[in-house]
Amino acid sequence: MTPTPNTPTSDTATPNKPTPNNPTTGAESLLLVGNILTMSEDVPLTDDRPLTAEAMLVSEGIIVAVGSVADLTKVAPAGSIRHDITGGWIMPGLIEPHGHPSDASMLLGDSVVDIRPVVVSEADAVMQKITDALAEADPAVGLLANGWDPLLQKGLPTLSIEVLDALAGQTPLVILHNSGHSAYFNSAAAQNAGVDASTPDPVGASYAHTDDGSLAGTANETSAVMTILKPLSDRLQADFPTVIRSYYADLNKRGITAIGDLSWNPGVAVLLTGMIDRGEISMRIRGYEMSGPAGKASVSLVNGTDALKQIGIKIWADGSPWVGSIAASFPYLDTEATRALGLEPHHTGRANYTESELFDIALPYASEGWQMACHAHGDLAIDMVLTVYERLITELGLVDSRFRIEHVGAMTLVQFERAERLGVTVSVFVDHVYYWGDVLIDDLFGPEHGSRWADAGSAFHAGHRASFHNDGSVTPAEPFRNMQTAITRRARSGRLLATEFEVSRINALRAHTTNAAWQLKEEGRLGVLAPGAHADFIVIDGDPLMIPVEELAGLTVRETWVGGRRVF
Repeated sequence: MTPTPNTPTSDTATPNKPTPNNPTTGAESLLLVGNILTMSEDVPLTDDRPLTAEAMLVSEGIIVAVGSVADLTKVAPAGSIRHDITGGWIMPGLIEPHGHPSDASMLLGDSVVDIRPVVVSEADAVMQKITDALAEADPAVGLLANGWDPLLQKGLPTLSIEVLDALAGQTPLVILHNSGHSAYFNSAAAQNAGVDASTPDPVGASYAHTDDGSLAGTANETSAVMTILKPLSDRLQADFPTVIRSYYADLNKRGITAIGDLSWNPGVAVLLTGMIDRGEISMRIRGYEMSGPAGKASVSLVNGTDALKQIGIKIWADGSPWVGSIAASFPYLDTEATRALGLEPHHTGRANYTESELFDIALPYASEGWQMACHAHGDLAIDMVLTVYERLITELGLVDSRFRIEHVGAMTLVQFERAERLGVTVSVFVDHVYYWGDVLIDDLFGPEHGSRWADAGSAFHAGHRASFHNDGSVTPAEPFRNMQTAITRRARSGRLLATEFEVSRINALRAHTTNAAWQLKEEGRLGVLAPGAHADFIVIDGDPLMIPVEELAGLTVRETWVGGRRVF
């Protein structure tokens, strides 16, 4: 990838060295001077001591020393490049511990109609965008639209196979819900996918049917959604190198230097490794392959490189709060919004698997030493996952499993405490509070359960090294907004979703640095600026420890470096 240089803050280079737009290729020694927030857990950080270092020495992409300018100048090799950062702050590269970059890059490409609520907020505009795209679509190819969300795009019609047949005719049409947990399709798309009324439901997923047994036009949960999408997504594969390059470049602009791919496809590993080796992608990727009926990973436990490796297995224990499919002990409210979703009064969702089924899925992977990561929103689903994890840890004699629970929307303090005792870690989808805060309380769950959604404060109170994430493409990659939202608990309307325990500024920063690195089993190498760590860091335009908390989301990334090389 050709780096996209931003306006440099300041550069001082020795003669006959790389240009200021890229002061080092990663092989030379670099002396970086400026305000450095190391995030090292060996050094206590407090609001009255925001700086932990003023210089950092890098050689061959690895941090050699961190300390004072005077001390590091003495030990820097002859010919080292000095790079001064003025008017900015240096901190570790940010980590997105739960994304779907391979999938998100395709869904955000030009071949897919983007109707996400962060792009199109009004229902009429959503329908117009789909109608316009259908008018230009090739019936032999079909059309895929991504981002349908009736809760945020008020007034959208209820989708059925009849509605979509009338809209698209013989052109295959699939509309993917913004959560990714449901897809709506017409008859032509069903035929394309080889799905009819007699098609059995995949394990942990389903095709909705009408009262007379015919297809209703909805696929629920991963396996069913992927089956419906496959004919359209197969046609998008030719675009993959272009869209994935663009997607990772955008993450670099947002300060992200490492990511967990929680729907990792091992089939793209060779392609991505080549792109990384050629400098087309500058990202450290950690993959979690989706569990399969064979119960065996596609690669051995020891695989990959520092840049790209598979480290875990992903399972979905329940679904999405936005489509009524989370396994919770409390019902959905009976509101206009829930009725529009097709939910009956007092509706409760259910888990994708029984406890026994989930254990049987996880056992062969855990036995081989894979880290498990399980999506779970509802408190009943979380109880089930914890019980399965406890059994795996006990029966297999596991130590430091770092089994993960993802999103944890309705997770309670008691459950956080139980998870901590087991050594199970959590990644909290705090951006739900920002975008859906009002929906959670007024439309779905009421104040008792809605206001405590994505309760990061309880996670930290229970002793967790919790992380935050954006689950791209569900919400944009915005780590600093996650930090602000976790601290303030304010929706974008300004509404406060109060919880019992606050999130400190330090813990919010750790959620996208040291904690995320620990969850990816990269502690000491990622998420920190310390000797032996990769020289992955960013330059931002403010002090993240001292600026008003309401300004965290507005921090601008000026530079991004990966392996001692500036990539943005």
